[in-house]
Amino acid sequence: MALAHIPGSKSITARALFLAAAADGVTTLVRPLRSDDTEGFAEGLTRLGYRVGRTPDTWQIDGRPQGPAVTEADVYCRDGATTARFLPTLTAAAHGGTYRFDASPQMRRRPLAPLTRALRDLGVDLRHEEAEGHHPLTVVAHGVHGGEVTLDAGQSSQYLTALLLLGPLTRDGLRVRVTDLVSEPYVDITTAMMRSFGAEVGREGDTYTVAPGGYRATTYAVEPDASTASYFFAAAALTGTEVTVPGLGTGALQGDLRFVDVLRRMGARVDVRADRTTVSGTGELRGLTVNMRDISDTMPTLAAIAPFASGPVRIEDVANTRVKECDRLDACAENLRRLGVAVTTGPDWIEIEPGTPAPGVDIKTYGDHRVVMSFAVTGLRTPGITFDDPGCVRKTFPGFHEAFAKLALPSRP
Repeated sequence: MALAHIPGSKSITARALFLAAAADGVTTLVRPLRSDDTEGFAEGLTRLGYRVGRTPDTWQIDGRPQGPAVTEADVYCRDGATTARFLPTLTAAAHGGTYRFDASPQMRRRPLAPLTRALRDLGVDLRHEEAEGHHPLTVVAHGVHGGEVTLDAGQSSQYLTALLLLGPLTRDGLRVRVTDLVSEPYVDITTAMMRSFGAEVGREGDTYTVAPGGYRATTYAVEPDASTASYFFAAAALTGTEVTVPGLGTGALQGDLRFVDVLRRMGARVDVRADRTTVSGTGELRGLTVNMRDISDTMPTLAAIAPFASGPVRIEDVANTRVKECDRLDACAENLRRLGVAVTTGPDWIEIEPGTPAPGVDIKTYGDHRVVMSFAVTGLRTPGITFDDPGCVRKTFPGFHEAFAKLALPSRP
């Protein structure tokens, strides 16, 4: 049995940094993810005047319920969507100040409009400096009264998360009516974490209600990243071996752990316990049709092992993957075709036929960490796969290639 020690969750680390910055007191984050995205978030907090102290295994953040310690700042969000969406929302609640945010060309292309429209509806003075609905943008902060707002979160659940995180910092609380929502389990992470920091948040139908009152500092342990774990679980299913990920089990917050249920349907054995999850390959991968709307970050993982299934693999309801770091549906389709695999796609689906991927193919990564990590799994059964930008894994898992190699899983003919 191989043990895979997965770094902390990116989603949880980003939310915890927001909550810690907004909380009253000093928060300690235990085993946070240290990657380009989360370091960018922490750097953004520092630019805003928050104190972020680091040790090898913990981060300590001095919370400021009143908002940033500076009244003017320029924040560069790098490639991080959570940084680019959460930090402007955090500054909106400040009692005064002007804050400018910009991001990488990749992040500039990703949409913000539903979130910034909702913030404006709440009275936030927010200006897009170039393309409407995209970075760069400026927030002129004067606090947020709160009230009721309608949000379309069909492109990204992060829009809803940002508003929910803002709720306790408003004067009157917040009611958010959601007309569409993708990746709902990520919102469940948000509400659970908000409660851990002392907030009151509830849901009735399509409406979320958040009470005012702020957050309390705490010590918060970050669980391993379930999206990252998917590559190691898929590797076990593909090679007929066994991989255990400690720290992810029945109490995990992250919905992406449900990816193991997809592997179970394909023929793998899955054992989920309180403190760990084990996937054992059986030598069989069956084709299937699966709706991955709620676990869409693991769509590329499934696409990368789909050619080895005994029948077609059809992945549905994943339109939102077209507005991630790249258009992941097209990126997966193009790379599978490069490998000689038959693929068809639609607006929100991809179907992959069984086949033997050709060796010696250079994978086009589009600078997307998930494309690299997914097709690294394909490489366990396909000799000579290379990547045009293998280093882009630094976004969420700088040591991915070394950790994956340490598994020493056997390649199969």
